[in-house]
Amino acid sequence: MNAQEPAEDVVLDVAALRVLAHPMRLTLLEHLRQHGPATARQLAEHYEIDSGAASYHLRQLAAGGLIDEDTQRGTKRDRWWQARHRSSVHDPARGGPDEREDSRGYLHAVLLAYSDQLRRLAYTAPLLPDEWYEASTFSNYTLRLTPDELLELKSELAAVINRYRRDDDATGTPVAIQLHGYPLLEPDDDA
Repeated sequence: MNAQEPAEDVVLDVAALRVLAHPMRLTLLEHLRQHGPATARQLAEHYEIDSGAASYHLRQLAAGGLIDEDTQRGTKRDRWWQARHRSSVHDPARGGPDEREDSRGYLHAVLLAYSDQLRRLAYTAPLLPDEWYEASTFSNYTLRLTPDELLELKSELAAVINRYRRDDDATGTPVAIQLHGYPLLEPDDDA
């Protein structure tokens, strides 16, 4: 595996869902995917967390098979870590009832990590160069769908996104695509 380019997607199993049920682990994993190998100290400084906490989260990600130590860099004291996969895939529709609780824990962590990413974007988006600002999209749609229609929409959108993925082409700038589809239920609605 090239240290700069994670090899493939990973379909998250129950063990990986448990490891990723923490927003900081998701954030650190995504950082390694977008920016390449880094040390716990570098990540701690970037995200303004304790380096011991960053190191702990990285060890948890490694134990879950989501990152590896980059043995071509650093020393025993200054360990470098790299992502093993280019993205994580989790489709709650494909998991069984025994996976549901872990799936919901992962969802909670994903939403917290995304909200932090969007908070950071709120400060940087106004500073984007015109070309990138004009190419960006910040849209919100409300549709009236059945669960089956939402499943169909999810599949169609995933197919479109997959057409734009580049497996072996390092050109271009990393672009975050976040897609959320969920019912707008009120706390007193029957779910």
